[in-house]
Amino acid sequence: MVDILITEIKQNMMPFLDNAQMEQLDIVLKHAFFNITVSESQVNSLILNDKNNEEILNTFISAKQVEGCSKRTLNYYQSTMENVLNSIKKSVKHITTDDLRKYLAEYQEKGHTGKVSMNNIRNILSTFFSWMENENLILKSPVRRIHKLKVGKLVKETYSDESMEKLRDNCEYPRDLAIIDLLSSTGMRVGELIKLNKDDVDFINRECIVFGKGDRERSVYFDAKAKLHLQDYIAKRTDDNPALFVTQFKPHNRLQISGVEIRLRNLGKQLNISKVHPHKFRRTLATKAIDKGMPIEQVQHLLGHQKIDTTLQYAMINQSNVKISHKKYIS
Repeated sequence: MVDILITEIKQNMMPFLDNAQMEQLDIVLKHAFFNITVSESQVNSLILNDKNNEEILNTFISAKQVEGCSKRTLNYYQSTMENVLNSIKKSVKHITTDDLRKYLAEYQEKGHTGKVSMNNIRNILSTFFSWMENENLILKSPVRRIHKLKVGKLVKETYSDESMEKLRDNCEYPRDLAIIDLLSSTGMRVGELIKLNKDDVDFINRECIVFGKGDRERSVYFDAKAKLHLQDYIAKRTDDNPALFVTQFKPHNRLQISGVEIRLRNLGKQLNISKVHPHKFRRTLATKAIDKGMPIEQVQHLLGHQKIDTTLQYAMINQSNVKISHKKYIS
């Protein structure tokens, strides 16, 4: 309890002292409270005007919303942090590194959670407590000494030319064919695809404006095949919904992400093609673009990535081309 009280005093003095003064205050407090026992009720009575966990979390979510985080990301932050706080059952300002390590270990053991998912949780914790540190709510983030788990680099699959033709040839509806061609030629996210309206598509220049993460807009471009199949799909529709893609049956509502994912997954099962999902088209485009010599900066812009490292993670390098380049430049 003494440690909690000392931490609380230091946190309340942060706006008024520099680093050297904080260090001196720490020495004075530890000396003053040496061999003194303080009960939990006494500590609680001395902590005045302290925001509770819910208030702090809501302020954090609001801050991230202002920064442009998507609703999906905000919900992920909210649910993850609520689970952490409900499990640890302490004031968020008093959570320690050991508390978080214990929580992560128990979470991983209980749910048999993989390393990638554990790193995602750790990243959210780091974002939250770093924000608290920047807001002068805590002295130092307790996540600093919790390192990321080492994850083996997996080679993620892309669609082969044969698989792409199978998917196209076996589409039952013009809509599905138009979706596959648009995803494969633009590399857009499925979340960007379902937001498009018919008026957003410029068929003359074969391009459209999409709104990506953080509502950042960018131009994407589609090929002649996608243009023809899109026009064919739109011409055959009988509804008046402005959405570019709608459900197959009445009342023809705007198609959602889950609808696209389910349709593609079922098509993949029918054709015995593994892991058919929207994001795989994006990865395939990035890989082919880099493999054919497109500058990585242009691929980055095409995909709407803020960091070039993200673009590199999407792309696989064709091993046969590595061999050719080795002969050309080294052998």
